[in-house]
Amino acid sequence: MRNHVQPGRTLTLPAPADVKSGEGVIVGSIFGVANGDAATGEDVDLDVEGVFDLPKVSALAINPGDLVYWVAADKAVSKTASGNTKIGVATTAAGNPSGSVAVRLNGSF
Repeated sequence: MRNHVQPGRTLTLPAPADVKSGEGVIVGSIFGVANGDAATGEDVDLDVEGVFDLPKVSALAINPGDLVYWVAADKAVSKTASGNTKIGVATTAAGNPSGSVAVRLNGSF
């Protein structure tokens, strides 16, 4: 196919702020997990598909299959849609309190 650009599982985008490998990053409407460190404005490879263990709001219980959202100010997963970016679904349970949850990213935004 002459118009195929790439598979799209990993996107190279300018970092909106300093990021560390493994951190969640939002660029416009795209959410991904950084493959490496990058300073603001530098290119960073973001995985936009797959399952990742991500930090979550500690005082929140999450069940497998729950829709999850990224709270940019906290750099954490939540179940609150209002003002946050939908990133995928939880694949494991995470009780209250706990620090992380496995999330299957929705790479179709």
